[in-house]
Parts: sequence; C-alpha cells; structure tokens
Amino acid sequence: MENRIDYGKMEKRTEGRKKIVSAITYLLLTLWAVVVLFPFYWMVLTSFKSYGAYNSEYIPKFYTLSPTLQNYADAFTAVSLGQYLINTVIFTVITTAAMLIVITLAAFAFARLEFRGKNIVFVLFLSLMMIPNELVIITNFVTITDLNMRNTFQGLILPSITSVFYIYLLKENFEQIPDSLYYAAKVDGTSDLKYLLKVMLPISKPTLITITILKVIECWNSYVWPRLITDDERYYLVSNGIQEIRENGFGRENIPAMMAAVVVISIPLMILFLIFRRKVMAGVARGGTKG
Repeated sequence: MENRIDYGKMEKRTEGRKKIVSAITYLLLTLWAVVVLFPFYWMVLTSFKSYGAYNSEYIPKFYTLSPTLQNYADAFTAVSLGQYLINTVIFTVITTAAMLIVITLAAFAFARLEFRGKNIVFVLFLSLMMIPNELVIITNFVTITDLNMRNTFQGLILPSITSVFYIYLLKENFEQIPDSLYYAAKVDGTSDLKYLLKVMLPISKPTLITITILKVIECWNSYVWPRLITDDERYYLVSNGIQEIRENGFGRENIPAMMAAVVVISIPLMILFLIFRRKVMAGVARGGTKG
C-alpha cells in the first residue's frame, strides 16, 4: 500500500514539474514573440497615424484613436511605388525561375552523373562560398559595366541566377533518392532528363519549394546590387525605392507615410511565408537529413 501511495505521489510531483516547466516555456516564448513582433506592430500603427498626430506625440503612444489611410495614398502618389513593385516582381520571377533551372541541372549532375573530376569540381564549387560577397560584387559590377548592361533587367538578373549553397542543398536531397530507382529507369530506357523531371523533382518538391521561397525573399530584399547597378528610376526595385522615397518622396520627417510604404512592400513576403511555412519547414528538415 505504501509503495502505491509513494508511486502516486511521485507521479503527481512529476506531472507538477512538467506543468511548471511547460508554463515557463510558454511564458518565455510569448515574451520572445512580443519582442519579435513589436517592431512590425509599431510600423503598422505608425502607418495609420496622421503626420500631425505623429509629430504632436511627445511620448509615443501604442494606439491611435484617429486612424487614416492617407499615408497609403501618399505612398503611391509621391513616388512611383507601383512601378517599383512591378520591377521587383519581374526581377524576382525571372531570377528565381532561371536559378531553379541552373541549380537543378547542376545538382543532378553532381548527384547522379559520373564524370572525371566530379568531386574536385564540387569541392571547387563549395570553396566559392568562402569568397567574401563584397569581392564578388566588385567583379560582377566590372563585368556588367563592360557588357553595357547597367540600368537593364539583364544586368540586375544575371549575377543572381545561380547559388552554390542551393546547388549543395538540392544535391544532398537528390542523393537521398535510392539508386535503384535510377537504375530501373535506365533499364526501361528512360533518359536522364526524363528521370529528373518525372522522378527526382516530384520527390524533392518540398526542398524545391523551400529554395524558391528563400530565393524570392532574397530577391525582394535585394538592396546593394540593385542600388549599385541602377541609377535610373525606371529600374528601381522596392528596396532601393525606399531610399528614393526617403530622399525625394516624403522627406525625412514624414515617418508615417514612409512606414505605409514599408508595410505595402512587406505584406507580399509575409503572405507568401504564411501560406508555405509548412513546406519551408519540411524542405529544410528533408534537406538536412541524410539517409
């Protein structure tokens, strides 16, 4: 009887400790979520404040009693924000599509094809990741300038259509597919390209979706290269368009209007991530697990 009572007490203590640990964990996660989300909340809140109301606040308020949409109207009229968005969509779609083709073929070659010096070439590919990005930008700038591609979409897109990291990630994913499938397909007379399209790509869909989303985010947030290679407003992307808004649009003082422009620019990426967040997590987990 005593052993049963002691065992019951131990169970209750264990459950109590688990509940305490769980409560502390959720409390810390909640606090961290507030810290992470607060800048976004402040950005959205400021975008709904009028210019006069914002400047009259000696102590910033965490709410507004008179929200306005005028800042969003100004965001599209003071500068060519609509044109910046169109340019960014064109740049993002073409760059992402071209990169997917390049890295898929490269990853397939390294994962399934046999050719002399394959391992050496792949090691050289990986060594490119050790080169500082600043040096690559300088080389790309000189090359694009010599080809007279400044202030063109070609100049914006070409340096971004490949990625050593994504090739490595997709190659690791391809290598998880059993070799028996490949040999069976070859016995049936299937070409390498058909095997890639019909077998490997469908199996690797989560990783491809992850790479696509990450590349879209990278293109959407690209700042240094577009700012360096374009000085014509007709080719501005939203990232360097923000600087144009700050300098020649609303002025440095009209913070609410600038926050409205930033909200407009940020919303597409947030929607994209919320829709495909499960695919992103699945793709990262699959790409990082071997066997």
